[in-house]
Amino acid sequence: MKNALLRICLICLLSNQTTSYAQFRKYSNEFLNIGAGARGLGMGGAQVASVADGNAGYWNPAGLVNIRESPVVNFMHAEYFSGIGKYDYGSIAIPLSDQKRTIALSLLRFGVDDIPNTLYLVEPDGSINYNNIRSFSSADYAFLFSYAQSLKQRGTKLISFGLNAKVIYRNVGTFAKAWGFGIDGGIQIHDKRWKLGITARDITTTFNAWSFTFTDEEKEALYLTNNEIPVKSTELTAPRLILGGAYDFALGEKFSLLAEANLDLTFDGKRNVVISADPVSVDPRIGIELGYKKLIFVRSGIYNFQKALADGDTLNKKKVWIYQPSIGAGFKLKHLSIDYAFTNLANQSNPLYTHIFSLRVDLVKKAKSKSVKTN
Repeated sequence: MKNALLRICLICLLSNQTTSYAQFRKYSNEFLNIGAGARGLGMGGAQVASVADGNAGYWNPAGLVNIRESPVVNFMHAEYFSGIGKYDYGSIAIPLSDQKRTIALSLLRFGVDDIPNTLYLVEPDGSINYNNIRSFSSADYAFLFSYAQSLKQRGTKLISFGLNAKVIYRNVGTFAKAWGFGIDGGIQIHDKRWKLGITARDITTTFNAWSFTFTDEEKEALYLTNNEIPVKSTELTAPRLILGGAYDFALGEKFSLLAEANLDLTFDGKRNVVISADPVSVDPRIGIELGYKKLIFVRSGIYNFQKALADGDTLNKKKVWIYQPSIGAGFKLKHLSIDYAFTNLANQSNPLYTHIFSLRVDLVKKAKSKSVKTN
């Protein structure tokens, strides 16, 4: 079943690229919407207003200005669908000497490895030869080059903006590959307790230019299995706007509580979300984080609200609202932070869960000891 499912996914991907003109795809580059960092994923992806660490290169590049003293390195690993899909993220953020600007580099990869290639499973005489099965990988990569700068700081109020230039590379074995380019932008306004954020993704309409390479034998196998041979094409990703607001509640000297809500606005037609309209659809995200002495944190969030048939109701076909829940925790020890998230891949009634771990390291330079000269 696993091998058949993966083969079907591959054929569907290739057969969708049979035209040579550019076209918008509603879920193009969807791997870029998974998230980055167990903190953000534990809060249901509600991050654009409050993010202030190295993961800001993904959520909102304007948040990178909060890194001022030393470089910060972030890593994350997650496995989906019982380890079939593997998602990795890493970043490094470097503050510049004026402490008003920060640059960062982020790398994302979502891949499925060891996919059986069964194009040559059947011999010309009709017999099955399992020795002809080979494996390949299908992987999506994104490189984000980020720049952030504070525009204004007065008292506790900080206004900052940031930009991403992203390069996308996607490949399906030796059969297909695509290169793409896009630009993101973001703004943050932080006051003592209020935080506001805006992220605009794919401002320039991100594209993926696909090319395909098949041998004569592979073309023959595709033809005999009634699959079209794809040609060069360009896949376009429409812009997306995310609005966020957060508030930091005062709970005494030891405890803190941060609550954030985001609105994800897409402009590619109706989607199965809370507000479904043409051309704008709106998908909310809500997250909270409870902290103790800024050392220990617990988090929770809900997101991806959709209407679906009620469980077991195949007769009346009544639809109910479902959502994806998430929880998480983390702790900070000097210059090291470890975070964990436990998220649901489908909805609150479907047991498709995954564990996510991430690590943050502050690369603090050791202070040089000064020698004292004596006469």
